[in-house]
Amino acid sequence: MTDSPQALQGIRILDFSHLLQGPFATQLLADMGADVIKIERPGAGDLFRSLTFRNRWLGGSESPNFLAWNRNKRSLALDLKAPAAREIVIELARGADVVVQNFRPGVMRRLGYGYDDFRAVNPRIVYCSGSGYGEDGPYATRPGQDMLIQGLAGLMAATGRGDGPPVPVGAGFSDQIGAMNMVYGILSALLWRERSGQGQEVKVNLLAGLLAHQNQEMVMVMNTGENLERPCSGIGHPGMDAPFGVYPTADGWVTIAMSPYRTLVGVLGKPELLAYDEPATLYDRRDEIWHRLAEETRRWTTAALIEALLAADIWCGEVKTHLEAAEDPQVRHLGLIASYRHPVAGEVRIVGPAVHMSATPPRVDRPAPLVGQHSREVLRELGLPEGRIAALLSEGVVGEPAGG
Repeated sequence: MTDSPQALQGIRILDFSHLLQGPFATQLLADMGADVIKIERPGAGDLFRSLTFRNRWLGGSESPNFLAWNRNKRSLALDLKAPAAREIVIELARGADVVVQNFRPGVMRRLGYGYDDFRAVNPRIVYCSGSGYGEDGPYATRPGQDMLIQGLAGLMAATGRGDGPPVPVGAGFSDQIGAMNMVYGILSALLWRERSGQGQEVKVNLLAGLLAHQNQEMVMVMNTGENLERPCSGIGHPGMDAPFGVYPTADGWVTIAMSPYRTLVGVLGKPELLAYDEPATLYDRRDEIWHRLAEETRRWTTAALIEALLAADIWCGEVKTHLEAAEDPQVRHLGLIASYRHPVAGEVRIVGPAVHMSATPPRVDRPAPLVGQHSREVLRELGLPEGRIAALLSEGVVGEPAGG
């Protein structure tokens, strides 16, 4: 921990969110210095604590998925259905700046934690809700999960090869876009509050976010009336012509982006391939061209081909696995991989903050918390006496890790 100030120092966030969208948003704000109090179910906590990839757990019990999105937060474990818990939340709300939640539409309001409930005690509060499809309409009650949104928003049908099934992106893309939109909305609302003195409600949904981030594709198809068709080869985008795509090498794969076809053919040393060098042909026969180019790229090692392509000013790159990306020389140079010490999982390697600021740098000061790890700490800050805290713990209204 350093003594440098942080941009969101003094901002307190009550975080009722779970899984990915909301927790990633509040982690980004916590990295910038916000005091994020993660309010979880006693014992079980955030649902992501019980989900993991490949049934792999760190330290025997900790989910990498949860650890990825919850650093720099404090955990207060509360049974939100208990009247005493509501008293605690409303008291916290009096001094809070932001509330974040991504329960299904209507759940928080029915529990007594809707925007109007918070605004009644703190008109300056910024209340941000995330949902899958918005709060009303024919899909409002559907589960808002990332892969489902990718399918509905057109992204999946535009990914993969045309002779195969639609392919979801290999990360929680719509959730992460939703998180960015939460941060964008919250920071905008906080700036408006500084000018007006008034808080407001911010609503984001995954469907709207994923459509907005495909705007160039949507503008194209909506204004021409024609869908983009997936290529059947390694061409990298349904709207692009050759050579844009992913190509095999003798020992791996390379990517080639928008680059002059003639220059690429020159590097590969196959002048007969210039017969395709005409704009309409490069699109209409792109699959055929990809296969002809792939026959040549396979003759090169990845390193040799990348060196030759870069020397010719062709936009290109290696294709790396996640483990290879973590050890990439540019990733190392930028210091993008960091770590923190977790009380159960031990040393946890993480991807650090992606934004750098000269005067108020983001930091990783806390590991992801255990369920209720900071319950006593937060309640003491509210001024509750030790006897009252002990009673709430014994009644199950408040939770903390085993052993206190």
